[in-house]
Amino acid sequence: MSANRPAAVVVLAAGEGTRMKSATPKVLHEICGRSLVGHVVSAARVLDPEHLVVIVGHGREKVTAHLAETDADARTAVQHEQNGTGHAVRIGLEELTQSGVALDGTVIVTCGDTPLLTGATLQKLSDAHAQDGNAVTVLSAEVPDSTGYGRIVRDPADGTVTAIVEHKDATEAQRAVREINSGVFAFDGRLLVEALGKVRTDNSQGEEYLTDVLGILREAGHRVGAAVAGDHREIVGINNRVQLAEARRMLNQRVLEDAMLAGVTVVDPSSTWMDVSVTYEPDAMVHPNSQLLGATHLGAYSEVGPGTRLTDTSVGEGAAVNNTVAVGAEIGPRASVGPYTYLRPGTRLGEKVKAGSFVEMKNSEIGEGTKVPHLSYVGDAEIGEHSNIGAASVFVNYDGMNKHRTTVGSHCRTGADNMFVAPVTVGDGAYTAAGSVITKDVPPGSLAVARGQQRNIAGWVARKRPGSRAAQAAEAAGTQGDKTDESA
Repeated sequence: MSANRPAAVVVLAAGEGTRMKSATPKVLHEICGRSLVGHVVSAARVLDPEHLVVIVGHGREKVTAHLAETDADARTAVQHEQNGTGHAVRIGLEELTQSGVALDGTVIVTCGDTPLLTGATLQKLSDAHAQDGNAVTVLSAEVPDSTGYGRIVRDPADGTVTAIVEHKDATEAQRAVREINSGVFAFDGRLLVEALGKVRTDNSQGEEYLTDVLGILREAGHRVGAAVAGDHREIVGINNRVQLAEARRMLNQRVLEDAMLAGVTVVDPSSTWMDVSVTYEPDAMVHPNSQLLGATHLGAYSEVGPGTRLTDTSVGEGAAVNNTVAVGAEIGPRASVGPYTYLRPGTRLGEKVKAGSFVEMKNSEIGEGTKVPHLSYVGDAEIGEHSNIGAASVFVNYDGMNKHRTTVGSHCRTGADNMFVAPVTVGDGAYTAAGSVITKDVPPGSLAVARGQQRNIAGWVARKRPGSRAAQAAEAAGTQGDKTDESA
């Protein structure tokens, strides 16, 4: 952490974002598990500013509520009318000064729609500003194609910034410059307050431009400098959904590279998506077509995928999760999940548990070594250790009004096609017969049989389906007898 702690960071997030064509405010659109403004605020927090204020306007109720959930310490200031970036910054500073904040030190101004901007780059800007003794320092970037951007014009003698020239106003020589303005600045706080009071609105838009502050300070004899971002892609702003998708791709690539450098094997980065909030341990492996979202965690030597989507799910050491959707679940060490498994919120699988093909679980705790191999639904249940749940079993947890729980003990063996009608308890070491509907508690060590007796009605097909293929097959098989078997 640098000793140069900013007095404040101001985040501009009041714009409408009409090109997004969305009812959602632009800065609340998400990439890699965080809103656009959330990424910017997170980067700003790396600087540990004394104060952070977000300028809100369009959709301010939604933006303010979002910030309250994601960063309760962030302050907001309302720009009721979008009268320019200078106007927005002035409103933000007034929010601070009116509450007694003295802006002695650096003020960083950044944009709420630049999710690729890192805290390290903001720190570089802040440090350069302090070291060079600038009144204002522009974060700039050298881009392959500067068409449409404001050019940074420097004094060839000392490298200070003499102007920011918009593309339409630039000379041919200036248009050849590849260093552009990012819209992110570091200011001397007191000088910024003074200069904002001198910004005029006699321009084509009738707005207060923050960039005018640079000329005001330079004319007053103060130094204006620039710090060049290491990666020009960091300053990319989002104005439409095409740019949103491109930023998502770039950020995802960055997140996956960080994971791989930390020891995670990502078999196919082009088909793998990982949120910035995902954590992992070395030697985890992610197979193709997998999505890791929210507060998901991968333990060491775990394998996830292919075709898996995990949200807010922890995967224990050495567990294997294949073709699975899981939300809010806990998968224990060396557990085996999938393929084609759905783990819903509140599912907790112990060590070496198996949740097999076409199994759905919800709000259930499964003990160590227990197997639910296939074609079953386990909801609102607790199953002990080393039990086996037969195929096509259903834990009937809902009576139409309320949910009820089922308890199955340890070392139980339940038959295929069982229905456990909650609330019901199956004791330790008990068995249940295939095809049973269990409505009463089963004592430990007992066998529960809950099914009607089988009846075989001889000759039924010949009498009821004469001439059918079934009747012909039965006749060819030499069926005999006309008695009805009433035995079990």
